[in-house]
This record gives sequence, C-alpha cells and structure tokens, in this order.
Amino acid sequence: MSDTKTPDAPSDDQPVRRGIKSFVVRAGRMGSGQVRALAELGPKFVLPFKAGQMDVAQAFGRDAPLVLEIGFGMGDATAKIAKTLEGINFLGCEVHEPGVGALLKHIDEQALSNIRILQHDAVEVLEQMIAPDSLAGVHIFFPDPWHKKRHNKRRLIQPAFVKQLLGRIAPGGYLHCATDWEPYAQQMLEVLSAEPGLENTAEGYAPKPDYRPLTKFENRGLKLGHGVWDLVFKRKT
Repeated sequence: MSDTKTPDAPSDDQPVRRGIKSFVVRAGRMGSGQVRALAELGPKFVLPFKAGQMDVAQAFGRDAPLVLEIGFGMGDATAKIAKTLEGINFLGCEVHEPGVGALLKHIDEQALSNIRILQHDAVEVLEQMIAPDSLAGVHIFFPDPWHKKRHNKRRLIQPAFVKQLLGRIAPGGYLHCATDWEPYAQQMLEVLSAEPGLENTAEGYAPKPDYRPLTKFENRGLKLGHGVWDLVFKRKT
C-alpha cells in the first residue's frame, strides 16, 4: 500500500488509484517447485496486465460467474475454494512471486482449471481490466492490518476503495472480507456499513461461510484463543 493518504470517495469519473495500492512490497524466497511452476504453468494461468477490459470467457475458456480475490498469499485457501466451487471462475491478484508460484503448484497438483492469476496491483486491475457490474463476488481475506495507529490510513478497506469495488460488483453480488485483527474488523464493519450501495447479510459480523476454509495460521490462532471476523456484504439490487 502507498504511504500517501487514501483519498476521499471519488466522483463517478475520477479514478482512485493515485492514493491506494492493494499491497506492500516484501521480499520472499522462491522454492524450486515454485520456480518450476512459474516457468511451466505461468504462460497458461498468469494473465498479462493490460489497459482494457479483459475478455473473461476467453481467459477462462468458458462463461461462468467471476469472483475476484485480492491478495491470495500462498494460495492455499484460493485453491480449496476453487475446488469446492468448480462452477465459478476465480481471478486472483497477488504481486508477490512466491505466492504466485505456490498457487500455480496447487493448480497443477489439484488439476484446477477455474483459476487465473494477475501478478499486479488489484487497484489498477479493477480500474482498467474489470468491467462495471461484472463481478459475482470479491474476496479479501486477511489483508495487512497495519497495526500501528499512524499506519491505519494504509489499510485497504477505505471508503474510496469500497466505492471502486462497488462499481465492479454486479447488483446482488457480494463482498467477503475476513481478518484476525479486531480493530481492523471494527473499521471494516464501520466503512462497509456506511456505504449506501451495500447491505450487510448479517447483524454485525457474519458466520464464516462454508466455502472459506480455515488456514493453518487461522487454526493455530483459534487454538490460542484469537478471534477471526468475517464480513459479508451484498450490493443492493
């Protein structure tokens, strides 16, 4: 994410990317399996970023509802969800190469055909490649919580970004966020509840949907008594 302050919600013709990024750059080592997966599977499953709306049916080889995941990490949950929901196309945005390589390994090992990857900032992908009203859903699981108060402005879930997401989610489509940092969960609930185009599917936080698997880190945290908060909002029709 950018060090600059997140801007206020944009007008309909004003992009919001200038003050928002969906990631912060971190170093990471590539295992030999990840390197091999990138070389062998990348050309098929990693899409090039380009200015212009993507042809989803061409990219996936079929027509199906499209769900965007922002920041899939090492791709464990992404692969499990895609395996469970085989009738949905999943587009994952992740800038970190080890994570891209790891998800490609999952794709190979589990013979998944309904995942495509963009190794690029999700904010620019939303602006330039995703058509308005085209997403059946958006997944944002465990984004960087930016624990220190002075860094809270770097959090991804801000009014301007939610407004941008809303323009790409189809009427009736959903936004599912999850975090294990309670102050961020509270901010998410406040920001999403304040967006007039969204409605909460629960009274406050939502029960974990069956399709979202528990990660090993989440399981470890739950055993230590740490909480996890899911928020599922739908775009009003």
